[in-house]
Amino acid sequence: MISYLVGNLVEKSTPWLVIEVNGVGYDVQASLNTFTDLPALGAEIKLLTHFIVREDAQLLYGFADVSERQLFRTLIKINGVGAKLALAILSGMDAAAFSDCIIAADVASLTRLPGVGKKTAERLIVEMKDRIHEWHIDSQAASAGDSTSGYLSQSVILAEAETALIALGYKPIEASKSLARLDFSLIDSSESAIRAALKTMLKR
Repeated sequence: MISYLVGNLVEKSTPWLVIEVNGVGYDVQASLNTFTDLPALGAEIKLLTHFIVREDAQLLYGFADVSERQLFRTLIKINGVGAKLALAILSGMDAAAFSDCIIAADVASLTRLPGVGKKTAERLIVEMKDRIHEWHIDSQAASAGDSTSGYLSQSVILAEAETALIALGYKPIEASKSLARLDFSLIDSSESAIRAALKTMLKR
């Protein structure tokens, strides 16, 4: 088991990162919540990880904090929820917001996440409540970091953000319309555009 990595961030393209540790580059998939908190390329970072070995692949997932990793580990134990869907859930809302949805049995908010239908949302509420001791966090203790990426042109930001949203399961037209509604005077990176677009889609 690989518990965490400490190394230099050499590549990032949602949701993939490459972290170089002692001359070895590790491919890591991260949620958008973790992705948007990353420093600039070349910076040293520490990322908590979860390692999955399959017959056809070895996959490494990265998390900015313990609560997100623990929630991911609990989600993938739920019937019908694999690593891809768990990462999509964590990209659509942070651990504190997910906690609030489960406690409030908020099916509507959960079904706005890509890949989560009504039956899956209802199953998540029932089974995650039963496992609350494994993953529950105090939502007041959670805090969201701001992106530290430098300014990019609007066209580059739009292209990268739309690609990331489609990769998360949203339809191209949904991603495009959501991004078109953003106030780009408040957007300085593709990560902040993705986060803002997700907020608008989840509020519909």
